[in-house]
Amino acid sequence: MQPQNSNLANKKKDYVILGNINAGKTTLFEHLTNIESHPTNIPGTTVAIKSGYIQNLDGKIYDTPGIYSIFSSNEDERASRDILLLPETRNSLKGVILVADAKNLKRSIGIALQFAEYGLPMLLDINMVDEASSRGIEIDIAKLSEILGVEVCTTIAKEGIGVDRLKSALKEIKPIEPKDEHFKLKYSDKIEEFIELVGKLVPNSDISPRALGLLLLSGDRCVESYISECSSIAVLEQLHHLVKEYKDESSSSIDIYLETLYHKEATQITNQVLKVEPPTKNPFILRFGDWCTQLSTGIPIAIGVTALVYLFVGTFAATFLVDTINTLLFEERLIPLITKYIDIIPSKFFQDMIIDPDFGVLPTGLFLALGLVLPVIFCFYIAFGILEDSGYLPRISFLLDRVFRKIGLNGKGVIPIVMGFSCITMALLTTRMLNSEKERNIASFLIFLCMPCAPLIAVMLVILEKMPFYATLTVFGIIFSQIFIAGYIANRVIAGKRSPFIMEIPSMRIPKLWSVIKMAAKKSHHFMNEAVPVFIYASIAIFIFQRVGGLDMVENYVGPVIHKILGLPEQSIQVFIKTMIRRESGATELEHLRDSYTNLQLVVNLIVMTFIAPCINAIIVLFKERGSKAGSIIMGTVIVYAILIGSVLNHLCMAFGVTFS
Repeated sequence: MQPQNSNLANKKKDYVILGNINAGKTTLFEHLTNIESHPTNIPGTTVAIKSGYIQNLDGKIYDTPGIYSIFSSNEDERASRDILLLPETRNSLKGVILVADAKNLKRSIGIALQFAEYGLPMLLDINMVDEASSRGIEIDIAKLSEILGVEVCTTIAKEGIGVDRLKSALKEIKPIEPKDEHFKLKYSDKIEEFIELVGKLVPNSDISPRALGLLLLSGDRCVESYISECSSIAVLEQLHHLVKEYKDESSSSIDIYLETLYHKEATQITNQVLKVEPPTKNPFILRFGDWCTQLSTGIPIAIGVTALVYLFVGTFAATFLVDTINTLLFEERLIPLITKYIDIIPSKFFQDMIIDPDFGVLPTGLFLALGLVLPVIFCFYIAFGILEDSGYLPRISFLLDRVFRKIGLNGKGVIPIVMGFSCITMALLTTRMLNSEKERNIASFLIFLCMPCAPLIAVMLVILEKMPFYATLTVFGIIFSQIFIAGYIANRVIAGKRSPFIMEIPSMRIPKLWSVIKMAAKKSHHFMNEAVPVFIYASIAIFIFQRVGGLDMVENYVGPVIHKILGLPEQSIQVFIKTMIRRESGATELEHLRDSYTNLQLVVNLIVMTFIAPCINAIIVLFKERGSKAGSIIMGTVIVYAILIGSVLNHLCMAFGVTFS
């Protein structure tokens, strides 16, 4: 291949995301791009590939369908390989991002070796490393990078972890060049001769003659158009004649030969870099895994697991840890110390902006995020990680398959629903794992309506801990009951069919606690990096809004309506404003103002906060995932539903004298 013109090379700034089906390509695409995406039509197919501009980078990125092989005749897979040959993409293409599923590394390496033949700069992203870890899979990333000769990144795309690191690595993207000679693919003498002739006949190609030769031998139509553009029709006809000669002389299928060769090489590389923990032989663990999927034993186990998670996250984290941190660190040490230094600021306005107990950045922004949300979300991720690492989550999916059929889902729907108790945005993204449009719409509706995310749960548990236990039962009883009531109604209203339930159930094992803690720390750190600035900005915005009289004006107009319909104090409006910015920010504001509420008002407010709408990020993702029509219907229904449930709860409790005191 001839070297490219340096000026042209410098102008190249676009990327294509490639990889196997269900490797997380689209999730990564949405983290890398802005909200708006545009379709690119692939000639000769009905496939339109999404493209969008990379955030904070001067370039565009294309999201392609999943692919098993570059030699496949499937229309989606043809589109994924042919996009590299189209004039509108190849002239600006800087490189490819190959997304690999960490759980199926060998298959992904086989794809990487195939696309390496294009001679294009490549970055390998090992995605879903948390799911691989929960299955006892360990990958030597440094060694894999050394063998392939390219940058290898790791991500948990559904949570955005590792995406910034990947984006930085794009600036130094380079072609895949295996350092170990053992892993440089060597084809049969006939194929190598043919590739050499292609290089001589098409000397000015941006694509390696190795890829051109292989695609010609496999009968790819797009590569024929590419060659006729780069060279001439006469050259293409000559190559057609050579391909016919090869096929006449060959006794076996070129596709089968190549697939076998790539599989063999991928196996050797995988054996070098991957280690899988052998399945447990502990008879009790194996029996316990079976008990988890049987109705008679699985339901009691599920209830017991739920109780343990509540004790760990709700009692230990939300009460003991939160109270200890806030009392010993913030109230007794940091706040008095900071107040002393704040007094030297000449402006009372800026003093209050920093330390005001009702609206100050430190008390209602930073300290609440670090002292209230962080301890609980860290413990939540530990609990969730143990369930995932042990292999229990797929088993509860299997167990609840029959129940979820009633609400239009199958056992797979357990995963996004459970994810909703961690992060609504992440849960909405994981609805892609569901197979039908009906299932994705139902799951999105339920997640958007009923799911209190982990930070909101953290604050809810702190607030409810100081009330009688039946207040907690009421709040979570209503939330869980609405999952099935709203789901049952949605199943009847939304058209479409439910897909059959097919899911891999890994071996049950004792979780690796240290690995779980490290993953929980990584996820918590990533979450706080995103959340803390939002907490601070929300506090500043509300402080300024309050100082210019905005809160008083809104409270005067909207407060009486809220009070009349929901029975809440007029100050609730500032809680709802913060909730729309970020749920946990509104919840911490509610904790901050709790002395202005009765226990009944706190319970009603928690219910309405859970149901009315998640944060702005989740709203954006909802519209991206489900489209403007479905997103608007879900959003409108959820708001009306939340106000209705809150109003009914308030008036019923008032009528029967229930005060939660």
